[in-house]
Amino acid sequence: MSSREALAVTTTPATVTGAVAGTGELITGSESLVRSLEKAGVEVIFGIPGGAILPAYDPLFDSSIRHILVRHEQGAGHAAEGYAVATGKVGVCMATSGPGATNLVTPLADAMMDSVPVVAITGQVAGRSIGTDAFQEADIRGITMPITKHSFLITDAADIPEAIAEAFHLARTGRPGPVLVDITKDALQAKTTFSWPTSIDLPGYHPVTRPHAKQIREAARLVAAARRPVLYVGGGVVKARAAEELAELVELTGIPVVTTLMARGVFPDSHRLNLGMPGMHGTVAAVGALQRSDLLISLGARFDDRVTGELSSFAPNARVIHADIDPAEISKNRTADCPIVGDVKEVLTSLVAQLGETELPDLTSWQQQLLDMEARYPTGYDEPDDGTLSPQQVIRRIGELTGPENAYWAAGVGQHQMWAAHFLPHERPGRWLNSGGAGTMGYCVPAAMGAQVGQPDAVVWGIDGDGCFQMTNQELVTCALEGIPVKIAVINNQSLGMVRQWQTLFYGGRYSNTDLKTHLVPDFVKLAEAMGCVGLRASTAEEVDTVINQALAITDRPVVVEFIVHKDAMVWPMVPAGTSNDAIQYARDMAPQWDEEEL
Repeated sequence: MSSREALAVTTTPATVTGAVAGTGELITGSESLVRSLEKAGVEVIFGIPGGAILPAYDPLFDSSIRHILVRHEQGAGHAAEGYAVATGKVGVCMATSGPGATNLVTPLADAMMDSVPVVAITGQVAGRSIGTDAFQEADIRGITMPITKHSFLITDAADIPEAIAEAFHLARTGRPGPVLVDITKDALQAKTTFSWPTSIDLPGYHPVTRPHAKQIREAARLVAAARRPVLYVGGGVVKARAAEELAELVELTGIPVVTTLMARGVFPDSHRLNLGMPGMHGTVAAVGALQRSDLLISLGARFDDRVTGELSSFAPNARVIHADIDPAEISKNRTADCPIVGDVKEVLTSLVAQLGETELPDLTSWQQQLLDMEARYPTGYDEPDDGTLSPQQVIRRIGELTGPENAYWAAGVGQHQMWAAHFLPHERPGRWLNSGGAGTMGYCVPAAMGAQVGQPDAVVWGIDGDGCFQMTNQELVTCALEGIPVKIAVINNQSLGMVRQWQTLFYGGRYSNTDLKTHLVPDFVKLAEAMGCVGLRASTAEEVDTVINQALAITDRPVVVEFIVHKDAMVWPMVPAGTSNDAIQYARDMAPQWDEEEL
């Protein structure tokens, strides 16, 4: 059982060492909940009312907190995620009991996998009815224990402020993640007094943030001895807001960098030592660097199977420095020679200081070898020979015409996600939103909505596929009514593209149930217009820039731009599932030809 799982089943109450006294007046549990959310600094809630949570919506009517009425609870959860990633704050969603609460399961699982701080508030049937299979009863606390940092069930109105304070503390500290607070309807209706805790001490929950000095010294020793080191940078560096410290380390040491799918932008793509994304669809240079390294410096990454491929063959000659705030991740998949538990920002600060007093190796030869590899095997694409659009070129032009300065990018899951990871300009941290660990189709539109709410002056593009888009596009109605001017690019290849790619490569072209027939229905332009958005379409290369510029010029409404692209465009490079990263192909039936010194 991991430390996160252990926390989820802990029932020991927190020690409250101080409290803000209330006025002594009797208020309802619902009023106490809303006051607690205000004290926690909540500005926005994404949610839908229903019977069990309805008492909370009455005082919310008079609150300073903005409530955004979504069209589906899954949309509320992903919007809370998008808001959290784009702002660095805790995202909040709210739902009623039963199906309302269970519709939050997918975004909570998504947030758990990707370490996104979210607090979900759910209503529950009255305490006396729990266990009776009452109308719209579901044990949401039990259901979400494996997919949250902690799940609360509140049956006493007096416990609401403490539980909310603890929930926000858990969500944003240590390794961030989702927390659920389930409150019975009678607790929301009961009378209570209000007091807000000023200090929280959760027994058993004291995340280590400062790394041990001995481990930092050992890490510096390994760096000094390495001749082919690589910085393997994960999403934890983004969460720790440690981009500046990472840049200092790179400038000091000259160590090449690979940024995982969750870390895109934390180190600028334009830097000569950024080799791009590693893994199943990573760049040849990034994958090759990891495979041929003699030292991996893993920062806030978890040795995910999509990065390592066949684990036993991953970076076979490398020693490993593994720094992470979650001790459960250290040596979980790959044994660390130098484990460092701590906040990555503090780890990097300490490591830079230690290396400043250390004689460092000259890595010029290693750098050049990797830069040569990058030049020989760039991540490119072929233009379709039938005049249809290249999806890669479409995404590249969205990035070029928008620019990275004030842009946030959200992606769905599938081929378009991989193309967006490769071909958008990832220059700044916290600007890239996608579902990494869970791979949740339907993430894009509501996540983009949440990001736009959190960053109202920014340009927010969602890069979605025609499959993903049809799962949660109803949230565009929310965007239209709430004045949230997101821009959604629908990359329409008329199929479930990533699954079709696998059917092409591994199932003899037997396209079982992957043809979406989106050339027939729906008409995405008309659908967009029906939902109160501007609908645009491009099907030729000459139209691409025009519709992108049209979308960029519209700032008062959501915009949907459909791009009709080639049906059989594929994501390259690719490491076939279950194989070694050495089996990478940079085009169909084309593997890199390694130089002797690279083997």
